[in-house]
Amino acid sequence: MDVVSLSNESLVWLSLAIALASAITSITGMAGGVLMFSAMSVFMPVKPLIAIHGVVQVFNNAARSWFLRSHIRWAMCLPFAFGTAIGAAITTFFIVQYVGQFFPLLILVLLIFYTLFKPKRMPHFKVSNGNFFWVGMVTGCMGIVVGAIDPLLAVFFMRDDMSKEEVVCNKSVMQMFTHLTKIPAYIFLGFSFIDNAYLIIVLSLAAVIGAKLGVIVLRFVSTNVFFLLMKLALLIAAGRIVYQLIQLGV
Repeated sequence: MDVVSLSNESLVWLSLAIALASAITSITGMAGGVLMFSAMSVFMPVKPLIAIHGVVQVFNNAARSWFLRSHIRWAMCLPFAFGTAIGAAITTFFIVQYVGQFFPLLILVLLIFYTLFKPKRMPHFKVSNGNFFWVGMVTGCMGIVVGAIDPLLAVFFMRDDMSKEEVVCNKSVMQMFTHLTKIPAYIFLGFSFIDNAYLIIVLSLAAVIGAKLGVIVLRFVSTNVFFLLMKLALLIAAGRIVYQLIQLGV
């Protein structure tokens, strides 16, 4: 049984770190999930960390989606939800034991570099609403295999037909759906959410507060600055993935 016990001081510092990470996601469209995971790894072992991080991310993204709910495009989010559920199920039951991390991460980093450094005449990954079903399937698979869904989704939101609020909102909705698919797996593996309920509630509340503060700041960030920050966050994520690839290849 994995029950995480933190001192009051550790809980305060971790809550502040999570609130900051959540706010960053609201402002830049990404990067907060990685920062949140890194902060939590300082205070808890990996096994409960993965489960608790997943559930906090559900509340984090749900809150951000709610604060920006007028910008939700259900025509793209619902097909994605069906796709990510199918992708996660297929990977969990049939693929995960046969696929390592190296190949999926390599594809992911190539997609990121294409998005960031492609010539202007080359197209963006501007998929239609219905085709987000396939984006969902890939994201669901990737979430189970490597967990790197934030940079993957960002590739499909570097587009000029969505406002910064629409990017943050709809990306958050999709991340929420993806993290939701992980919870049954954690329960199946024997993790007790009830025994860790206090910690989950406190950290989720911190994430919600951070999301709200970030949404307020987002109003004052210009669209050009927003996409510049998003590209910077995506470049940092690519660097982190390249480092993971090097570690896996050693």
